Amino acid sequence: MARKTKAPEVFCSFCGRPRSAVKTLIAGPDGLNICDECVDICNTVMARTEARPGTVPHPVSRLKVPKPHEIKARLDEYVIGQDHVKKVLSVAVHNHYKRVKSRLEGRRDDDDGIEIDKTNILMLGPTGSGKTLLARTLARILDVPFSISDATTITEAGYVGEDVENVLLRLIRAADGNVPRAELGIVYIDEIDKIARRMENVSITRDVSGEGVQQGLLKILEGTIASVPPQGGRKHPQQDMIHINTENILFICGGAFVGLDDIIKRRLGKGVIGFDQETASRDQVPPPCLPAVEPEDLIKFGLIPEFVGRLPMVAVLEALAAGDLVRILTEPKNAMIRQYQKLLVMEGVQLEFAPAALQELAHEAVRRGTGARGLRSLLENIMLDVMFEAPRRKP
Repeated sequence: MARKTKAPEVFCSFCGRPRSAVKTLIAGPDGLNICDECVDICNTVMARTEARPGTVPHPVSRLKVPKPHEIKARLDEYVIGQDHVKKVLSVAVHNHYKRVKSRLEGRRDDDDGIEIDKTNILMLGPTGSGKTLLARTLARILDVPFSISDATTITEAGYVGEDVENVLLRLIRAADGNVPRAELGIVYIDEIDKIARRMENVSITRDVSGEGVQQGLLKILEGTIASVPPQGGRKHPQQDMIHINTENILFICGGAFVGLDDIIKRRLGKGVIGFDQETASRDQVPPPCLPAVEPEDLIKFGLIPEFVGRLPMVAVLEALAAGDLVRILTEPKNAMIRQYQKLLVMEGVQLEFAPAALQELAHEAVRRGTGARGLRSLLENIMLDVMFEAPRRKP
């Protein structure tokens, strides 16, 4: 009687384990096999490779570049007024991400000898005029990471305070640690006017939170490979760093620039003296000469020439009038009035605001000089008792 021969054992071609020692063994060509555990290891290695600096797992097809009129239409849904600024931002953002998309697709700028420079944006305007909201809405339209940093907390390297690289760390965290995706994001630096040089004349004392910060931001704004400490704080030699390329990051700097209008007036020969000067400073309407700002005015204000050159696009926001504030309360998709109405609908209460009440809210915000930002605190105070009693009366 013929003896039954035993089939030869099949092994994984990578780790050498037999079929009996693994859950699944996948057969390939030429007698090669791979087990399920080796497949998991391969997936882990691929994930680490995609997370390395310089690789771009963000597919080009995901980076949409809307046309300027499409960007402005989306901005109109969330931001009231500031039509000229919206047009400026729409064109600047469209051109920036058109340049970025061209680079991601492998088309080099220097093929024809023409290289498209990076265009960062400087927004000037009083508090509550919509600078932060405009930047945040742009990031939402483009579906890119967005972070906000306060320039007043940044100091020159080696002094108490935050390093300039912490600005990039916030962007990396907003991208959930995905560095290639963060390299396509938008960074908004608020209160940029607070790091102006103390005096126009060079001082022998070191200005670590003014001119020193401007110097530290230069390379990041222009485009460089920055080393960012993963936990924030100060750098030290033994620390592992996150390397991020800032060449395709759009930087938007904003500030109120109080006193800049006086500098422009002196340049234009429209200065006022005596009691007229005090009256002009109390006026809620922005001076008509502010849109005529020139780089030399910003330099006299205290920004160094190299920093001004890194922010070639300047957008001037107007102070919001009472009519604009009423529209802000009612018209945007996420209008404050609609937010309170939705909260009270959850309690079974229908909320309505009389037009006269909205007008009074707007006039009070104008009197306080807080712009749209002050509307929230006014509404919170007015709605406190209503929001406290509504849940109690819910059946």
